[in-house]
Amino acid sequence: MTIIMNNAAFTEPPRNCARCPRLRAFLLDLRAQYPDWHNAPVPSFGDPEAALLIIGLAPGMQGANRTGRPFTGDWAGDLLYAAINEYGFSEGTYGAEPDDGLRLTGAMITNAVRCLPPQNKPVGAEINTCRPFLVDQIEAMRSLKALLCLGKISHDSTIRAFGLRLKDYPFGHHVIYDLPNGLRLYSSYHCSRYNTNTKRLTEDMFYGVFTDIRAYLKR
Repeated sequence: MTIIMNNAAFTEPPRNCARCPRLRAFLLDLRAQYPDWHNAPVPSFGDPEAALLIIGLAPGMQGANRTGRPFTGDWAGDLLYAAINEYGFSEGTYGAEPDDGLRLTGAMITNAVRCLPPQNKPVGAEINTCRPFLVDQIEAMRSLKALLCLGKISHDSTIRAFGLRLKDYPFGHHVIYDLPNGLRLYSSYHCSRYNTNTKRLTEDMFYGVFTDIRAYLKR
């Protein structure tokens, strides 16, 4: 799939992408068990003129891997889309299904790894193999000003996508970096059920990151 943005294009992984043999085999098994699910690389979702790109880890089993839309249908999506709505990055009502009519405005959502990994844990080779899709997307987004990375894997893969050293840009919740290419990077603990249930990430903490992003983009 090729997405056209600002007269530029970025390429999404094909439905039958076989770059990562372990992920490919896992998805084929799931297709046999759940033939009505998406069970394929999950394409990005959002505004072609986005100033904000939100980068998650990978599709969730009951969420994006089932519905085919990032963060749609699971707990992480409930919190993320609530924040997106609160800070004016969407129109319509999030209904946890891809046909809910929700539209993002000024934001796009993607994942560092586009396929569901077993136990939600991609290995290093899979993260590296999928990174070119992220690089291609970022380069195509001509209106892009800010990145929000959800979790350390997303953060680290994004830093590597720019050819930067992780030791110079360590991950942390609500860290903010001005990158050499002019983009501003924000990172947050992932909005997973585990992180919110253990209070590692609270709604106030998560919304605080969005407060800073919205203020930056309004400058």
